[in-house]
Amino acid sequence: MLRSRLPTAWPRTLHTRSFSGSSTAFSGHNKWSKIKQRKGAEDAKKSILYGKAAQDILAAARNGGSPILEENAMLATAVRRAKDAGVPKENIENALLKASKSKSDQGQAVSYEAMMHGSVGIIIECRTDNINRTVRNVREILNRHGARQAPVKFMFRQRGYLKIALDPNDIEDLFNAAESTQCAFDFDEWEDDSNGSRGIELACSPDELFKIEDGLRQYIQQNANAEILVREVRWAPLEEQGCTDEETDSVSNLVEALEEDDDVTCVWTSLEYSSLLGNT
Repeated sequence: MLRSRLPTAWPRTLHTRSFSGSSTAFSGHNKWSKIKQRKGAEDAKKSILYGKAAQDILAAARNGGSPILEENAMLATAVRRAKDAGVPKENIENALLKASKSKSDQGQAVSYEAMMHGSVGIIIECRTDNINRTVRNVREILNRHGARQAPVKFMFRQRGYLKIALDPNDIEDLFNAAESTQCAFDFDEWEDDSNGSRGIELACSPDELFKIEDGLRQYIQQNANAEILVREVRWAPLEEQGCTDEETDSVSNLVEALEEDDDVTCVWTSLEYSSLLGNT
């Protein structure tokens, strides 16, 4: 069954990995205080952007079959998008190094669940050749940031996800190609105002992700303006969750610390609600 959500007017938003939170007005009249607060907010946005770019590179290396740019068009696209977004060269190189290590080690895939602030769920996916080391490192990072291990997967569901760059005039053709797979899916349009790129996002059952991708691949190969940017299975929060700015910042710091660990491949939080992925 096809479930579509075509809005009356397409949202002009850049879909990036971000944390939602309530806005808090700046207090005080000290100029330096306001500058520091503004700089802190900008640094937090950069941290989220850099973390999302690293996750996209890791996902592209994992799903595209190779950590080598010349052998993986999806990975090359993820790196190009990171550069266009202003992600530092060092961050990109570190993500590529981590992707290469993950592929070459072929270690065991494990995941951990954690809770922060009593209500924020966190799922940590790892690939390791030493379970004891990974468990110790993850626990130390969680403890340092005031989080603890706890069952939280009930707050999420897994969803297949495809992000495709596409000319707006070709959306109907791509939609028809996806519909021909006889798979149920939700979709939305995205637009990046920073560079003018646009396209479609598709969400589906994880079991049908590759079937939909196969159904779209022939169309995309014949369309020079179409390109698969992201293909992965995501842990999607079931409900939108409110959070204070202070809590949002602390969760962001935890995610950044986890992502710096060599064994961690992906971190999902219940603050990353998406109406597309969370649609039931």
